[in-house]
Amino acid sequence: MQLPAEKTYARKPRESLQSLLGRVLFYVLLFLLLFAILAPFIWMVISSISPPQELAATPPNWIPNEPTLERYRALILGPTQGQSIPIAAEKFVRALTSSLIISSTVTLICIIAGAGAAYALVRLPVPGKQNFMFGMLAAQMMPIIVIIIPLYLVMQTLDWMDTWHGMILLYSGFMLPTVIWIMYSYFQTLPEELEEAAMIDGCSRWQALLRVVMPISGPGLVAVAAFAFLYTWNEFFMALIFTASKTKTITVIVTEFSTQSGIDYGLMMTGGVIGSIPPLIIALLLQRYIVAGLTAGSVKG
Repeated sequence: MQLPAEKTYARKPRESLQSLLGRVLFYVLLFLLLFAILAPFIWMVISSISPPQELAATPPNWIPNEPTLERYRALILGPTQGQSIPIAAEKFVRALTSSLIISSTVTLICIIAGAGAAYALVRLPVPGKQNFMFGMLAAQMMPIIVIIIPLYLVMQTLDWMDTWHGMILLYSGFMLPTVIWIMYSYFQTLPEELEEAAMIDGCSRWQALLRVVMPISGPGLVAVAAFAFLYTWNEFFMALIFTASKTKTITVIVTEFSTQSGIDYGLMMTGGVIGSIPPLIIALLLQRYIVAGLTAGSVKG
């Protein structure tokens, strides 16, 4: 009767050692993952406040000896007397304003049009509903490079090149299928009995949508709003092709921070830090709602 007990006691230290090694390995991998994600952003912030001499030093200084905020002041308030910055940097505030206007308008259009279209596809007897949904999905899978020339010709014919409304129309068209798919899955999880009860009480279909469905669809609407804003804010390729001077976005203007002596990497990093602030604020403030909205349609019932 003693042998089984001895084997059990001998097995426990081995199991605890394996558990300890497993936890150590997990935390090491977690640290490496966090470092890979955060290191580029941390280096971007450090580069934005480092003097040119320290920025070009080898090996690089992770902690600048003489940090400076002159680049931030030059981009936001303009260069001081005697300070030389690239011509494109003087248009940074306008590009930041352009990005805010385009991204906010696209987000608003996607919420209104996308939610309305998704609700109609879920609740109304739309002919060819499934074919329409899969058609949108197939269109989303097409690379933008394939249709960029036809889009360029259309925009040129309509005289919408380098205009806010032209960029808003382009981004809205590319974002709406994704928004409709997300909201379509979300609306399927909502009980139809709530709308039927509202319509029995005298509400029309539109009133039921606005007074019943929309208030309880907050997580889904917040998720698609954040997704649409972040996509539009970070998009580069179409902004590079369809903007020239008036409506250049922040992603394009930052790439033009160069002078006769070369690229001003410090100023470019400063523009990157400023440009990343709105997406970071949205992601941090709405993180809970984004996760809830994107996962709500994963389980139907």
